[in-house]
Amino acid sequence: MKHTYLNILVVFATLAAMLFLSPLSIEAQTRKVMNRPYIDQRQFHYGFLAGMQLQDLELTQNGYTDDEGNQWFADNPNYEPGFCVGILGELRLTEHLAVRCIPTMHFGTKNFQFRNMKPTENEEGHLINEKDYQSMKSTYFTIPIDIKFSAQRFNNYRPYMMVGVAPALDLTVKHSQNLLLNRFDCYLEAGFGCDFYAPWFKFIPEVKFCYGLCNIINKNRTDLTDSNKLIFTESVDKGRSKMIVFTFYFE
Repeated sequence: MKHTYLNILVVFATLAAMLFLSPLSIEAQTRKVMNRPYIDQRQFHYGFLAGMQLQDLELTQNGYTDDEGNQWFADNPNYEPGFCVGILGELRLTEHLAVRCIPTMHFGTKNFQFRNMKPTENEEGHLINEKDYQSMKSTYFTIPIDIKFSAQRFNNYRPYMMVGVAPALDLTVKHSQNLLLNRFDCYLEAGFGCDFYAPWFKFIPEVKFCYGLCNIINKNRTDLTDSNKLIFTESVDKGRSKMIVFTFYFE
């Protein structure tokens, strides 16, 4: 399931890239009337966004074993698509360079599977590996600060690349779970997109990849009422967030 959603998004991104590039090559011989020809001359742009995203958590295991020989391995086995909404503010620096501030809300879910590497005997006498599960819903408020590098506009298309950082705050951290995440994170992000100039507005599809810079596994589990759950935290050294975001901007 995890790979299915990832493959779908990769295919979507590839088709989007082909969509961006093919009109440019087809129209390379012909100049057309440009929609909103002076919109990029404005010092400040604003708009709103909506999109979808996939959240992941890259875990580092340490092989911790308790006194009874239990050793738990944690994994994020599948992706669930989430969505995001926000607002866009863009400041023009030069003809090809701009800085963007994009306050955004990300709504998503991470699913964890924990597997005990010590086999246990079930009622039928078969040896099995005990499993446990955790579904963690996250609502991130991010404030990305991005640098946007735009190519020369041709007709009504203008591809670009972007890089930036995005401080993030998780508004829905739940206690007394197998794993507890810190509220604060910070993402390094990079991506690409294309400005499409319609007669009345500018439409901007974008794909970006976000990698968390912080270890967000909270090892101070004073919130636990069941001490048996502590082994899940002890078995993980650190965890770094990752996201793939496909966004539609409207200016």
